[in-house]
Amino acid sequence: MAGVVVCHGSATVRERLVVTSIGVPSLAPVRAAATADELLALARRITPTVVLLDAHLPGAGPTEAIRRLRAVAPSTAVVLLAGPDDGEALDRALALGARGFLAPDVGRAELAAVAAHVQASPVTAGVAVPAVPHPATPLQESHVARADAGVAARPVEPTPVLTKREIEVLVGMSHGRSNAQIGQELFLSEDTVKTHARRLFRKLGASDRAQAVAIGLRRGIID
Repeated sequence: MAGVVVCHGSATVRERLVVTSIGVPSLAPVRAAATADELLALARRITPTVVLLDAHLPGAGPTEAIRRLRAVAPSTAVVLLAGPDDGEALDRALALGARGFLAPDVGRAELAAVAAHVQASPVTAGVAVPAVPHPATPLQESHVARADAGVAARPVEPTPVLTKREIEVLVGMSHGRSNAQIGQELFLSEDTVKTHARRLFRKLGASDRAQAVAIGLRRGIID
């Protein structure tokens, strides 16, 4: 892991995210940038594994920042720091290979889940694999907020009931294990693990591993 760079135009948000990221060992070392130029200068020295990028980055803006970053560090996973109203910015970011979005008030547990997902599924150039839900689809989170809007509470939906085996598979995903590795631990075939995964995705309303893990953590299904 070559670490994470928090690139955000707000010093307050940037500092909070740095502190939050420091609590996730798999994201170390943690670096910060306020502009696209600072981000690129860091990326040229040591290619970061993950960049948490402000959807409202001043100056060059997030789209141009991603374009420049791709030329310098094509293997870096970019996750946009955005709210549910930032669909246009996320669409452009996804088109350039971003993995998805996180709320600027993201917690340590969700950052850890995203780090595990990125490690388990490295970036493939030109392919966007959303790390979290797209704003255009119904959000499953209890709250997602813009950095300057405080915490906007959302109605909490009933917690889905997962079977013991589905929870075990979800726990394996949260640890960054592949389907094959989960199968070995649970003495199941890889196809059986995939079947459990499809069922738990459907119950959680998740489109991929990272979203499923994030929902599971947020709703207390796993810890």
